[in-house]
Amino acid sequence: MVLLLLIGFICVRSSPWTNYNSYSYVEIVCIYDLIMIFIFYIVYIFRAYRKLTCISWPLAEFLHYLIGTILLLIASIVAVAKSSNSAGLVAGAVFGFLATFMCFLSIWLSYKVSCNTQSADATM
Repeated sequence: MVLLLLIGFICVRSSPWTNYNSYSYVEIVCIYDLIMIFIFYIVYIFRAYRKLTCISWPLAEFLHYLIGTILLLIASIVAVAKSSNSAGLVAGAVFGFLATFMCFLSIWLSYKVSCNTQSADATM
């Protein structure tokens, strides 16, 4: 998903713009998702979630993916609507839609894992 976001950002950034506001929105959404994904990677790599117990990390990750998915979907639709037959913008929108699908898949998998973990804990 990180690679899809990065490729989508590069496609939008390198294409000639016709409407600055629309494409800056797509760039901001891509960068927001990249930064948040890296923050969650760092938290899980250094196991900071063990020390910061006041935050529900599964809920925070679920909300991040939910908000990111909605924003990516809107940004991809905006990029397609304002593309004006620019190949770079169409490619950026396609990678945005692929990243949206991957975010949706991450939401579904994290929900499935958390539900299975809770049901396994309840049976013990």
